[in-house]
Amino acid sequence: MSANIVYAIIVTSLATFLSRFLGALTSEGIKETSKVFKWFNCLAYATLAALIARTIIFPAGVLADASYYSRSIVVFLSLFVFFISKKNFVYPTIFSAICMAIINNYI
Repeated sequence: MSANIVYAIIVTSLATFLSRFLGALTSEGIKETSKVFKWFNCLAYATLAALIARTIIFPAGVLADASYYSRSIVVFLSLFVFFISKKNFVYPTIFSAICMAIINNYI
């Protein structure tokens, strides 16, 4: 069984690094103002939004024990911190973890 895990790690690593390598090779030919670049940018944001929505609506693991109400509060407060901190990702990420722990354990 441990050999299967090693093979899985090797295959997924190759797939990840191959796609990144090919992206680095082809990125020089794409301008930041082109429609292709904007489309990939929108695709990346849409994928991220879908993953966040899935985590909030259909959580797995320990997060499933938290109510929808507490998860919604943490999301809105974290968005507020995001915009207050001039769109910095670090502060809302740390804030959301602390806020979720406080809400679930003490409120």
